Amino acid sequence: MTLAPAAAMAPSLAGVWEASVIVNGLEIPFRLELAGEGPNLRGWFFNGDEKVPSTSGRFENGSLVLSFDQYASQLKATLRDGRLEGRYDRSGRAGYPFRAQRFTPDPVTADTPIPAITGLWEIAVASPKGESAWRFIVRQSGAAAAAAILRVDGDTGTLSGSFRDGKFVLSHFSGGRPALLEVTPASDGTLQLVLNGKSLTATRPAEARAKGLPPPADSSRHTGVKDPQEPFRFRFPDLGGRLVAESDARFRGKVVLVNITGSWCPNCHDEAPFLAELYRKYRDRGLEIVALSFEEAEQLQDPTRLRAFLRQYGIDYTVLLAGEPAEAKDKLPQAVNWNAWPTTFFLGRDGRVRKVHAGFPSRASGEFYREAKEEFTTLIERLLVEPLPGS
Repeated sequence: MTLAPAAAMAPSLAGVWEASVIVNGLEIPFRLELAGEGPNLRGWFFNGDEKVPSTSGRFENGSLVLSFDQYASQLKATLRDGRLEGRYDRSGRAGYPFRAQRFTPDPVTADTPIPAITGLWEIAVASPKGESAWRFIVRQSGAAAAAAILRVDGDTGTLSGSFRDGKFVLSHFSGGRPALLEVTPASDGTLQLVLNGKSLTATRPAEARAKGLPPPADSSRHTGVKDPQEPFRFRFPDLGGRLVAESDARFRGKVVLVNITGSWCPNCHDEAPFLAELYRKYRDRGLEIVALSFEEAEQLQDPTRLRAFLRQYGIDYTVLLAGEPAEAKDKLPQAVNWNAWPTTFFLGRDGRVRKVHAGFPSRASGEFYREAKEEFTTLIERLLVEPLPGS
């Protein structure tokens, strides 16, 4: 008899896992998919139907390591008795305990009445950004539901789950923005929400207006500039250390999008692939994009996460290291009521700000995501047909 190689006898992790992280004492469930073997293992988080891939991975001697360089994070776990236990660690930030087991479908109870909550709702709030309401967007198929809470800066990502024990239990974790949401339909037609332990109430928009409640903030009016007649100015180093300013030849007479961002920001990850797509489409017609990236001190010294962010989304427009997030307001003195990551300033060919858009919704926000993309595209095309200054 010949013994099989040890590698061939090693357990396979390939497949879908029911995972969770523990955040502030709450267990946040999410889906994790693994594929490959040994040093060629890969993993994926999910944001709804979108996959968030690991940049590298391995499973050796019972230990799993998945790296997500675009988040500067690692998932490390040990396989014991068919379960994975370990931590999800983030560079410079607190990590989360992690555990997972093989996915098993929930039993279906056909005779359980399922309330219908699909559609648009509004949540009355008093947010630090001056908002009076958020949008709550729900899609439902029987007991299964997917939702997102849309703020002025962006959304929660897709909160997904199902109805059980009289309430919908939805959650999200895709490497960031962990959230657990319980949704209980009330007899008065509202939804009683518990988001990460905080109680909220959702109302249909018509009912909110009838009660005199203010609508959600308008992302295209939330932020402005002190003097719209003054050119928007910036001067920061690129990743090679060379200073780049709005007066450089590459921007002269161009339509310029100045994007305030950071590779730590989940909503900036939502926006980045769309900006990369816009740049590829319109750069030959005179569009330039400049990302002013505000990063933590260690990332400013060695921007490994930002470089992985650029690779992940195929970004080839100008990216500058503008400073730390806490310095952003001082370094953007022309902005008024700027408090959303990301925020995009639209500059005409004369260098003046024509529009400012706060935040960016992900695909989880459905029609609002499509509207934001259409708004960006329409404005760029309008600015591109304007004549050059002095022509």
